[in-house]
Amino acid sequence: MTKEPKRLYRSRKDRKIGGGCGGIGEYFNIDPTVVRLIAVLLLLPGGLPGLIPYIILWVVVPENPRQK
Repeated sequence: MTKEPKRLYRSRKDRKIGGGCGGIGEYFNIDPTVVRLIAVLLLLPGGLPGLIPYIILWVVVPENPRQK
C-alpha cells in the first residue's frame, strides 16, 4: 500500500472568507483559529504582509474535493 501524499486544500467546512486559514489549520493539524489570529496580526502593520499571501492562497490552492 502506498500512502497518498498530504495536500493543502482550502477548507469548505471551516471557512470564514475563502477557506485558506481553515485549510492551513487542517494541513498542519492545528486549530484554524490560531491561523486566523496569525493572519490578523500580519494584517495590522499595514495589511500587505497578510493580505497578499492570503489572496495568492485563495487563487492558487484548490478547494477540498472531499468536503461538502
